[in-house]
Amino acid sequence: MVYKLYGHLRSPRGSIYKLVVAAPEPKKIASPSIANIQGWLPGMRADGDSSQLPTIAAVASYDTFGATPWLRSLDQRLRETIDYTICLNSIGSSGDELWLHVSKPPNNQQCGISSVSEELGLKVQLKHKKINISNPRVAWEHEQFSRLRVTAATLSELSAAPDFLESTGGPFDSREFVDEASISRSVKLVAESLARHIYGQEGKGIDIFAEGSSLSVNPSYVRSWLQFLSTTPRVAPFLSKNDPLIMALKKELEDHTAEVSVQHEVLDGAFTFYDATSGRLHIYQVASLIN
Repeated sequence: MVYKLYGHLRSPRGSIYKLVVAAPEPKKIASPSIANIQGWLPGMRADGDSSQLPTIAAVASYDTFGATPWLRSLDQRLRETIDYTICLNSIGSSGDELWLHVSKPPNNQQCGISSVSEELGLKVQLKHKKINISNPRVAWEHEQFSRLRVTAATLSELSAAPDFLESTGGPFDSREFVDEASISRSVKLVAESLARHIYGQEGKGIDIFAEGSSLSVNPSYVRSWLQFLSTTPRVAPFLSKNDPLIMALKKELEDHTAEVSVQHEVLDGAFTFYDATSGRLHIYQVASLIN
């Protein structure tokens, strides 16, 4: 069976067009899943030194759903050793203002971000919002960590959490609405803050990822990933286990981190997904009011 959706469009000159979208009958996806990709960047240890620099865990998850199973899979003793967690949300639009959302009164949660942001000409404001324990869905991803007593924050250009399923796609989710310079600046903000914290260089005026150095953010690298992501469908339930997007992210982590793994978790029953993801659009000129 083929489903058809009809519509009409009138042009400024009076011509009327008939739009027909034909697509196969959608079928319910039985067990939709999401993929979590994680890698570990172990801290180095000098010869004869019993201390070790902190380990960084990089986790790519789909919305707040993906963070939960990854967190729960961690040993409690390992969770207790987490210094802090930074989650990223909507940092690609142009602008000089970001928000650092936290669920508990700030302690070390700003992770040196404020001082680095000033150097980059960014204004980062701290916003504290308590978690609504009765609501199973969290507003920000860092709240999943806070529920398990892990110090966490979300860095975002949004001053308030979007409504449920708001800004999750559509015509504005495209390359031209992402500012490449803002992405690069946000990358440096997070990387510089982490590096200074790990190496104890906070407040010492040292620019680890200095512009023009071998460690500076590579605009070509950022541009290539933006191009790839903006032209690749990435709705999690429709991605196969060996989808090119998942494999590309996994390979990227393997090039820079260790112990890279991919976890596939079944989504809970909050959503129903159907497999009809494409259709063919036919446009017919059916009438004209101007002779």
